[in-house]
Amino acid sequence: MFTYNKAEVLGSLGADPVIRTFQNGGRVCKFSVATSNRWKDTAGNWKEDTFWHSIVIFDEFNIKLAEKYLKKGSKVLVEGAMETRKFEKDGQDHYTTEIVLRPYGKGSLTLVDGTQSED
Repeated sequence: MFTYNKAEVLGSLGADPVIRTFQNGGRVCKFSVATSNRWKDTAGNWKEDTFWHSIVIFDEFNIKLAEKYLKKGSKVLVEGAMETRKFEKDGQDHYTTEIVLRPYGKGSLTLVDGTQSED
């Protein structure tokens, strides 16, 4: 049986990317991308829903790209795998689903403003 885990989001950053360095020297970059749907309701009024997508990058090439070019409001196309992780907060288990870009071609980050990366 063939399965495929790929998510693709085209939207705008809600804040500057946050980059953290691990004790072993590795890094991670996190940011959120907003997308929206727009439609007319039955009364003819325009309505809009905004959705926020959590992005996590472990690939150093794309981290450098994000560090150099991304800021709040940047338009990006992000392709990666959907991953859900569990964490504990205040003694309770919580879950979050993220679009994750990993090394070795496991995702891509394209800057819609001009510069791009295809890993």
